[in-house]
Order: sequence, then C-alpha cells, then structure tokens
Amino acid sequence: MKSREVIRRLKEDGWYLVGVRGDHHQFKNERRSGRVTVPHPVKDIPISTVRSIFRQAGWEWPPRAK
Repeated sequence: MKSREVIRRLKEDGWYLVGVRGDHHQFKNERRSGRVTVPHPVKDIPISTVRSIFRQAGWEWPPRAK
C-alpha cells in the first residue's frame, strides 16, 4: 500500500496533519485520542507498518474492499 493512499484515507476519516519529522507525517483526530504516524513518501509500506497504522487509527484489520 502506498503512503499516499493511507494519507488520503486518514483525511477522509477526519484526521489532519499536525507535524512532520523527517519523512514521518503525524496526524490527529478530534474524535479519537493519540496520533497516527505515516512514513511519507513511501511507494510500498511494509504490511506490518500498515497494520500498525490501521490499529493506531482505530480501523479494522484486514481492510475490506469498498
């Protein structure tokens, strides 16, 4: 999964960018506690990292096809 796809999905779910440290973008959401960190730009994020991002965002794993 590309980092651009993950970021797009986060923004659609109400997450917004709060900071960038190097190549890691951090997002917050008013409805959820904590932050989600996404390495960007990355063409192919490792599956374990994608699973961690989903867990941080409160999304179910594995993702369902829309």
